[in-house]
Amino acid sequence: MIQKLRIKVVAVSMSLVTVVLAVVFCAAYLSFQQDLEDLSSQVLHRVISQEGASSGPPEMEIGGDRVMLPYFTVSLWQNTAYVTGGTYSGLENTQTLQDILSQALAQDRPSGTVRAYHMRYLRQDNGLYEKLAFVDMSMELAILGRMMGSYLLIGAAALAVLAAMAVVLAFWVTRPVERAWRQQRQFLSDASHELKTPLTVILSNAELLQGAGLDGRGARWADNILSESRRMKTLVEEMLTLARSDNAAAAPVLGRVNLSDVATDCALAFEPVAFEAGKPLAYHIAPDLAVCGSAEHLRQLVSILLDNAIKYGGEGGTITLSLESREGKALLTVSNPGTPIPPEDLRRIFQRFYRGDTSRGEQAGFGLGLSIAQTIAREHRATLRAESDETSTRFLFSMALDKQG
Repeated sequence: MIQKLRIKVVAVSMSLVTVVLAVVFCAAYLSFQQDLEDLSSQVLHRVISQEGASSGPPEMEIGGDRVMLPYFTVSLWQNTAYVTGGTYSGLENTQTLQDILSQALAQDRPSGTVRAYHMRYLRQDNGLYEKLAFVDMSMELAILGRMMGSYLLIGAAALAVLAAMAVVLAFWVTRPVERAWRQQRQFLSDASHELKTPLTVILSNAELLQGAGLDGRGARWADNILSESRRMKTLVEEMLTLARSDNAAAAPVLGRVNLSDVATDCALAFEPVAFEAGKPLAYHIAPDLAVCGSAEHLRQLVSILLDNAIKYGGEGGTITLSLESREGKALLTVSNPGTPIPPEDLRRIFQRFYRGDTSRGEQAGFGLGLSIAQTIAREHRATLRAESDETSTRFLFSMALDKQG
């Protein structure tokens, strides 16, 4: 949980930083682009005026440096174009000039760009003739390209530095949470362990009282003590199982396990239980499906799923257990008919102590069984998920097959 919290802190921090940097860089880029366009437009207005025509090559100041821009002017009179000035030579009566003019005139705007030739233009109507000024914008595009490259390098370096800072910050922020979480898990483990001894004594005494031949209310009291003590013992054992898992206790010894035999043993053990509950158990188990895992833990997982199906299955409905090989994995499915579990409950069904009203009803239990089953699945690098619809509720356990002999 702490690791997920740290990842979330880093992810949220970096997302916010990335958005802020992107907004700042985009604003700076667009502002600089607009400044370049304004400077280029000023050059065009100077070039197209009569005063600018004889004042020499136009210049644009960028970063304190004055840069001369290639340009040329054209006068249109009676559908004939005359190059009247500029730094370009040999444009008169060329196909290039015709293409540039046709693309500029086709836009039917007083100013714009001819992207194919990297030109920015300005039109001026002088009555008898029309004058157009063109300025090369290659320098402008090159400056913007270099600026974008610099921004990307700066942004990447800034993100790398900030990512390292976010990781350090995540560890620092979650340190108190981690300490409290460890203390809570240790308390749960210690309390569960310490409760086992007095519960064993209570159970032993209750069993002695029950066998002492008490009559009337005394017998009922002894039965109640025994029943509730057994429930409490079950709860303590389940809490101790989860506490050991949280505390990263010694991992289960994994070996080659015949999952088909484990599933068959569980089915045979729960068959009379299901029959007594009026919910017959049907099972279809493919033979000799082997996995790498702990036989004891896998048996516990299958037992939890069967016990859950019997408890919460619809009255008279058939509980189904199936085990098959699918795409290199062993797929175990336990299903039971009954009222479908709402989506909001289905998302939380593996949480500890969670018991949805509709899906759980008033059945006995502590809401820890499915959480333990999910823990076992994670320990075996397997998946356990739940599905529910009008026909049935299904728990699907998928684990890679062991292909080694």
